[in-house]
Amino acid sequence: MLIGERAQMTLVSDHKSFLFKPNSIYVPFGLDPERLHVPLAKPTARKNIELIQARAHGIDPDAKQVAVNGDSIPYDFLVVATGAGMRAEEVPGLAEHAISTWTPVDMLRLRAGFHELVEAAERRGRRRVVFVVPPNNKCAGPLYEIVLMLDTWLRRKGVRKSVEIEWTTFEQTFIQAFGPRLHEVAAAEFERRGIAGHPAWVVDRVEADAVSYANGEQLDYDLLVAFPPYIASTPFEGLPADERGFLHTELESRRLPAHPEIFAVGDAGDFPIKQAFLAFLQADAAAAHLSAEILGEQPQLDFDPVSMCVMEQFDKATFAQVPLRLTGDPEHPIEVRPGANGEYKVGSSKLWRAGKKTLGLSVPWRFSRGEPFHGGSFWRGMDTGLKAMSSVLAK
Repeated sequence: MLIGERAQMTLVSDHKSFLFKPNSIYVPFGLDPERLHVPLAKPTARKNIELIQARAHGIDPDAKQVAVNGDSIPYDFLVVATGAGMRAEEVPGLAEHAISTWTPVDMLRLRAGFHELVEAAERRGRRRVVFVVPPNNKCAGPLYEIVLMLDTWLRRKGVRKSVEIEWTTFEQTFIQAFGPRLHEVAAAEFERRGIAGHPAWVVDRVEADAVSYANGEQLDYDLLVAFPPYIASTPFEGLPADERGFLHTELESRRLPAHPEIFAVGDAGDFPIKQAFLAFLQADAAAAHLSAEILGEQPQLDFDPVSMCVMEQFDKATFAQVPLRLTGDPEHPIEVRPGANGEYKVGSSKLWRAGKKTLGLSVPWRFSRGEPFHGGSFWRGMDTGLKAMSSVLAK
């Protein structure tokens, strides 16, 4: 959109389709995971983008080449968007005994676990579900959604009284990175729903039927659900990265300082929060800086980390707009921007569920057409609608 025919674009992907992961939270409750996939062939052809189906296994920044399947692809500019992976092995026993929420296959396993809860309750059995957020998790928001959705789902099945739900997280407060207002909302929802919430519980190890924590506490469980520690999904030797493989970037442009022709957007970069809306904003900033360099102009857009999310609960949803800033403290690298005031908005309503559904449909639809979500008249209309709703339904 910014430079038209001056860009000859190539997409390297190790899959034939794009997985729209935000909607995967619905799979445990019945969504067909095939509906999460958006085929790549049509949108790339529509936009005259060369599609190479292969796994990029190396980057040579000096030669400006990407290694794929024994061959190499030259580039003038490179955007790395290889995302994050999970490393459950960091917590002894977590990989063996917990169900993760990372892949569609994991979500299908979780669906089976949830249905077993209902079957046990119908046999007058009692069950305990424990949710675990361990250290080095970079975005626990989807797990908060699933625990609240589970409560609503079990109530609708008429078996909630037979299922204990315990929530444990290493965070000092609930959804800590998004500040006190999200903590207050989560705490109130846990209390309203009878979910036992335990912040500052750092998981130490997991056995076949119990979770032990660094504070000496232990919880027995029948079903254990976890969002494991994050790592970079595809580390590239020779590119500067942190200890977990996330590429070092300039905040505003998403460039690699050591290699300014390379950009890292979304979960591949070292921004501390891994979240869909922030990935959109990073892609916008990278496109603006890359295009400005080609055109010999000053970039018109920087990455401004103002997160927006809509958290599903089935009976309602919670909207949050959260301006963030880096702190420079490795222990707590991100915080709500001081003095954000009116820019920091949180609100819960049944109407926000309509917003959640609209986003869940419109993003894959735009992608299937090869259109950027944050672009053109479509996004201006969407942005206007979100601002109008938030002015009424959030404060």
